[in-house]
Amino acid sequence: MNLEQLRQKHPRLIYQSYNYEIVEQELKANWKFCLEPDIIFTPKIIVPIEANLDKKQIENYIFHLGLIELISYWKAACPPEVVIQPAKISPAQIEWLHDLVIHGLGEFYYTNNIDFTATDFLTITCESDRLIPTASLEKEHQGDLILVAGGKDSSVTLEILKELPNPKGTLILNPTRSAIDSIKIAGYDSPITVKRTIDPKLIELNQAGYLNGHTPFSAYLAFLGTFIADLYGYKNVIASNENSADEQNTIFHELKINHQYSKSFRFEQRFREYGDRYLTSAVSYFSFLRPLLDLQIAGLFAEFPQHHASFRSCNVNQRKDSWCKQCPKCAFVYLSLFNFLPYQEMLNIFGDDLYLKPEIQSSLKGVAGISEHKPFECVGTVEESRIALALSAKKYEKMNEEIPEIVRLVEREVSGNESLGIEAIAEKLLTQWSDRHYLPQKHETILRQKLTSVSRKLLENLN
Repeated sequence: MNLEQLRQKHPRLIYQSYNYEIVEQELKANWKFCLEPDIIFTPKIIVPIEANLDKKQIENYIFHLGLIELISYWKAACPPEVVIQPAKISPAQIEWLHDLVIHGLGEFYYTNNIDFTATDFLTITCESDRLIPTASLEKEHQGDLILVAGGKDSSVTLEILKELPNPKGTLILNPTRSAIDSIKIAGYDSPITVKRTIDPKLIELNQAGYLNGHTPFSAYLAFLGTFIADLYGYKNVIASNENSADEQNTIFHELKINHQYSKSFRFEQRFREYGDRYLTSAVSYFSFLRPLLDLQIAGLFAEFPQHHASFRSCNVNQRKDSWCKQCPKCAFVYLSLFNFLPYQEMLNIFGDDLYLKPEIQSSLKGVAGISEHKPFECVGTVEESRIALALSAKKYEKMNEEIPEIVRLVEREVSGNESLGIEAIAEKLLTQWSDRHYLPQKHETILRQKLTSVSRKLLENLN
């Protein structure tokens, strides 16, 4: 079936209900969505808890997690209407959710060639007058709850923030080996581990030809993190999203399509406003690495060798706990670290010199802007990739090794098109600081100090 046939067959997605219970120090919640006429989805989540709770205190969070969950099930058929039945939401909340569905699913629309601009493309209505109180849980909030995924970014955040004296905890959703180990290596206590289960019917529908594609996963983490922080008494929910995440991949129907939309500053800003008004004012969500570019974070990560053998960033081989050595994520992580680590250490981490592997060449060209559009992956800006590739030529020269073709191609292009020299552009990138962030003063101070120290060392190594 094509899009119009799917929309005719499934005119509405109804958020019918949510249920939750506390059993042996675990909160178990599930939601019920109906893709009319007769497809029922029931995703689930399990959250560890430490004390007895008045269940009414957490009900607003359970309801809101359902609002974000429904996006994954709506996209299977893109029904013209979404109906909210468990509780009342305001017109402002409806507008916020609609905005997230449009911007957060931009890549999905692009890859499925869906025109989302018609006024009747999506209508969100509410059929309930039942209000849920938004009061925060009754406890003192202090310290940081750090979201951990097992890549280089959250490892940098863990290492730098452990120097602050305030209480700290970590949160992992559906833990991987690399995420658990990054927390152990950084010296933190055992993480809070949440288990989320997608309804298998959704996968069956995708296999049967229903629509599939990228969803704004980090939006879910923002809501979940705020809930867990409030539940455990943390003041800050800290992500590790960077300034580079703001760069678009392409333009489609006059919308900037950004694979990393829910990691962008725009989303962070809008979520903070929403959370303060409709969730709790006791918890603050922000990204610790927001002022920095991805290349700067790679330089910081190079300073923590204890994580180099353990971290993983490849989404393709996530379940295999390895690098696929083909995808854009592998390509970017490799080129971003190449100029900051000894050559042998790069080989120890990745097993090969990825610049020399034929199967990754298209991904290297993609992240460097030599393709139709920037790859739909969590990678740095095109400028960062191009400069890192161009700088790699000098490293091969110092090793008296032949410069790989992709490195030479980009180095020549950058040298011919930039008025500044490659080293001057690198210095600009490695020392830049974006003022668009929500870091508290103590967090900003320690990140600035670390960046100043490391960038000076990095620039000496590059020259």
